[in-house]
Amino acid sequence: MIQNRELTMDDYLAMLRRRAKWILLPALIFTLLGFLAYLVVERDFAKYTSQSTILVEPQKVPENMVQPVVSEDLGARMATLQQQVMGQANLQTVVERVFTGKNSQQVGEIIDNIRLNMKVEEVPTDLLQLSAKKKPGTQGNSGGFYVSYTAPNAREAQQICAELTSLMMNENLKSVQAAAKGTSDVLSRGIEDAKHNLDDLDSRMADFKKKYVGQLPGDEENNLKILTGLNSQLEANAQTLNRAQQDKAYTESILAQQLAAWQSTQSSTNPQTLEKQLSDLQSSLLSLQARYTEDHPDVIKTKADIAEVKKKLAEINKASSDATVTGRDKASAMEPPEIRQLRLQVHQYEDLTAAANRDQKRLQHEIEVYQGRVTLSPNVEEQYKALMRDYETAQKNYQELLAKKNSADLTVNMNNQAQGEQMALLAPANLPESPSFPNFWLFAAGGLAAGLALGGGLAMWQELRDNSIRTEADAEAALELPMLVSVPWVGLAAADNKNGKFKFWNRKRNPDEHKETVGV
Repeated sequence: MIQNRELTMDDYLAMLRRRAKWILLPALIFTLLGFLAYLVVERDFAKYTSQSTILVEPQKVPENMVQPVVSEDLGARMATLQQQVMGQANLQTVVERVFTGKNSQQVGEIIDNIRLNMKVEEVPTDLLQLSAKKKPGTQGNSGGFYVSYTAPNAREAQQICAELTSLMMNENLKSVQAAAKGTSDVLSRGIEDAKHNLDDLDSRMADFKKKYVGQLPGDEENNLKILTGLNSQLEANAQTLNRAQQDKAYTESILAQQLAAWQSTQSSTNPQTLEKQLSDLQSSLLSLQARYTEDHPDVIKTKADIAEVKKKLAEINKASSDATVTGRDKASAMEPPEIRQLRLQVHQYEDLTAAANRDQKRLQHEIEVYQGRVTLSPNVEEQYKALMRDYETAQKNYQELLAKKNSADLTVNMNNQAQGEQMALLAPANLPESPSFPNFWLFAAGGLAAGLALGGGLAMWQELRDNSIRTEADAEAALELPMLVSVPWVGLAAADNKNGKFKFWNRKRNPDEHKETVGV
């Protein structure tokens, strides 16, 4: 290749024509080698892949009526189910069912092999839309995924893939049912706790109302009205008491006057007066006896008066010795009706005053009670509002938990009746007819690519080592002189190929091609 000049597309095409055999021959050889390698690998290392398709069907009941149990993304669920399926217990059951008569070491190796060759992939959405239509009114985490397993034997791949698919569907059913039941159980415990809390708040509310009866926020206005009425009653009671005391004092003064007048008129029957009269009469009798005889008329009259006075004193003493109350009654009975009426009025005024004093104390006590209620109303109202907030919150929480519990029970019933979200087997595990490894086209394409790469390298190496001058541009680049004239080929060869222009495969190489152009 002549250096120090810019190559054109014609130059590259010319190189390709000249070195075509160096490119095609390795390509054919390596393609054949790839085919032979494919045959060898297929005979000794063939792998068969069985695949099944699982469709996740949404629940048949609209979500606005019953909330679904599963809310996580389908990809996360696939990963979780795959980990559950690849558990030791599940895979050991599969191996013992498919491969009978294996020892524990062989079972462990097969389980490890299953974990390495199992694959779960999500189905593209457009394929799902073609395979299954979504029912109107249903939403949710619908979709699908492929379960594939690769094994050296086609029948073994199909059996293991079918077992793994069945395991995934069973694990999904168990997890959905467990989630629904677990949600219902958790809500049941939550409802019990909420009910205990609500009952406790009910008891506290009842104790609070009992303790602060008449002091609750709704009673404040009524307390103020009652307090105003009690103040009015206390004022009226004070007026009644004052008037009763004045009337009593006035009646007592009149009674004293009349009693004094009556006692002055009844002085002759007074024991003291009679005793004084008796003493005077006895002194007079002694004086008369000293001067007169017993038959003297003055002595006889004085003795008669003394006897009369003694008789009166005896009657008075006898009457007073019966009983004090009886004596008083008799004394009162001896009083004039006016005095007895005045005494009755004084007694009535005393009773009225005592009743007024009792009412006054009662009213003052009630006023103090209601004043205390009005004073404590803001504090009681604050405590009552705090207690009511806790009660309303607890009641709202209880109602919400109860509603969720009912929804969870509906979900459990829906899943038990196969109305919830389910996994349906859209395509069972197939029996592969051809191995998934090796891939004929992959080996052939690899051999062809390797051959083309090697042929292209050889062609490039040959072209770099070739310093032939073939065109005017090569001559100018090699001689570093301008081209003055060129002499074309003449003869039959030139007429046949017209110097090889636009003849990619039919151009014939002339032994003297390097003399095609001459620069002077």
